[in-house]
Amino acid sequence: MTDLALKVVGLSKEYRLGVRRERYRTLRDSIARAAGDSWRWIARSDGRREPRVKPADCFWALQDVGFEVNRGDVVGIIGRNGAGKSTLLKILSRITEPTAGYAEVRGRLGALLEVGTGFHPELTGRENIYLNGAILGMSRAEIQSKFDEIVDFASVQRFVDTPVKHYSSGMYLRLAFAVAAHLEPEILVVDEVLAVGDAAFQKRCIGKMNDIASHGRTVLFVSHNLGAVKELCNRGIVLDSGRLVHQGTAIDAISYYTRSLVDSSAEGHPSTGWQSVRVNDSSTLEPAEVESRMPFSVTGVLDLQDDYSNGFVILLIDDSSGNLVVHHRVSLTAISTGKICAGRHELRVDLPALWLVPGVYTAHFKMRADNSEGLGERLMSDRVLFEVMGSFDGVSRAILSPDCRWTVSAADSQSASQRITAL
Repeated sequence: MTDLALKVVGLSKEYRLGVRRERYRTLRDSIARAAGDSWRWIARSDGRREPRVKPADCFWALQDVGFEVNRGDVVGIIGRNGAGKSTLLKILSRITEPTAGYAEVRGRLGALLEVGTGFHPELTGRENIYLNGAILGMSRAEIQSKFDEIVDFASVQRFVDTPVKHYSSGMYLRLAFAVAAHLEPEILVVDEVLAVGDAAFQKRCIGKMNDIASHGRTVLFVSHNLGAVKELCNRGIVLDSGRLVHQGTAIDAISYYTRSLVDSSAEGHPSTGWQSVRVNDSSTLEPAEVESRMPFSVTGVLDLQDDYSNGFVILLIDDSSGNLVVHHRVSLTAISTGKICAGRHELRVDLPALWLVPGVYTAHFKMRADNSEGLGERLMSDRVLFEVMGSFDGVSRAILSPDCRWTVSAADSQSASQRITAL
């Protein structure tokens, strides 16, 4: 197919645990090893058995992963920690080789996997920009045409001729993303590294990725921020323990992943902690829809094996860029007798109409309290996704969109002139 950007077939990656990488051997080492092998051969011929070597433990980071990505697709890759997301991106970026299977990358690929990847610490910011462009196969003239835009986006004008080893982690990250996004790769691969930046930088990055996608280029985006995945991506892939367990639209992938979190929580921890969170008593695991400027509720089911006291519960709501919108904390004394006993409880928070801009948000609970032995514990729920519906008229990039009323009236020019004179 001519519109295919990526093709992954039977991709697997095995790591050996507890085995040191063998160092390079000198001629002296080789002679000594050969002598040792000869002695072991004599020992075996003498009837003595060589001690059996225990095979190294193996860990499969990826197992038989296969999928295709068309040009212009924006694919969100989601899954728990250790699911194999970063390993997949490293193989696609040619940083590591697969144990089995293969991946066809059809086009120029730019990757932002972790702070510092692809940068030489002794080179200046300017030199690293040209180096990365050359790696992507761009000519000097092409890099030069994008140079000012990259430096401006990264806000490193004063330090562009300073070795990047002296950069702060934020400066390093901004420049790395600017290079990866502005040197026009046909395929952009972005890992969870965006979580390192501040809220303003995350918004700029997501806006830039939206711009890249609108120009028909392909984006692979790994993130735990389900709101950002929902807002940015049109397709989704779910990995679990190194296997691809679901692929489809972004909203279907998020629903599958959310359902798997609830199922595993119920099976793996039958009577411990938060069991589920829902918005507006939604009976399904599809993201709930909340009408803008209408009250809504968030409910969490808490299943405890112990008694808890001297603590508090917090409801948190974040927007798709990870900005904290609501942080509502209440003590256990205010909602009960100051103690929550072992058993199953349902906590509901009724919120008034909020001035939230239409878009995607996540909600989750935290509880911090002392158990029966007096030890402090923190219990955190999974995040639930919900979407605020409404008109985008008058909405900017702000988080809040209050229902303001504007008036225009004719000013008294003579009075205004007199007031100015008096001043």
